[in-house]
Amino acid sequence: MAISPLFNQLFSRSPVAPMQEHMKVAAQAATEVQGYMAAVIAGDWDQATTLGAHINDLEDEADDIKRKIRLSLPRSLFMPVSRSDLLELLQAQDRIANLAKHIVGLTSSRRMAIPAALAPAMTALVEAAVKPANVALEALNELDELITTGFSGKEVELVSAMIARLDAVEHAADIKEAELTRLLYSLEKSLDPVDVMFLYRLIEWIGDLADKSQTVGNRMLYLIAR
Repeated sequence: MAISPLFNQLFSRSPVAPMQEHMKVAAQAATEVQGYMAAVIAGDWDQATTLGAHINDLEDEADDIKRKIRLSLPRSLFMPVSRSDLLELLQAQDRIANLAKHIVGLTSSRRMAIPAALAPAMTALVEAAVKPANVALEALNELDELITTGFSGKEVELVSAMIARLDAVEHAADIKEAELTRLLYSLEKSLDPVDVMFLYRLIEWIGDLADKSQTVGNRMLYLIAR
């Protein structure tokens, strides 16, 4: 795969810049899940198909950026952060886009119908679950300045505060996931058992969007600690 001069220029300025570009796409894929699931809940499969295709395109774009990063990432001993730490962070970011694509695949392959009794709680979960990806992106966008300051001073406090906020919004998503899971449990006997099984899986995967975003924050904390 050819590496564009522009991409190499990003690395020459900062080892974090291409990571930020990748996370921007991953966060966008997660954010698009909100509109996609709104269409699924409404039973609007024309709209869902269009939005799902866009999410798949974003996941492909994230994969392309990931491959370019892996090929371009310097092996120099003089990088301000270790190559292995950046690759771990990259993998954590990539799982967000992957999961967004998996959610599309699960729901579209079965043309899943969301029971009306679950719709409000499902909508609330999706809204809560996509927020952490954007908070993680905000924190990652501060890493350049953090590297410049040598991982010290007020910039560390700023990034640490953002990651604490990320933990808070992830916890809020956990609460919404638990509420929806309990609601589905109360409705199990009135629903088809196979549908119930896939609904539980969908709830878990949507909740995992928040978990994967929190993992990005944890990897950033590891960079700071190093």
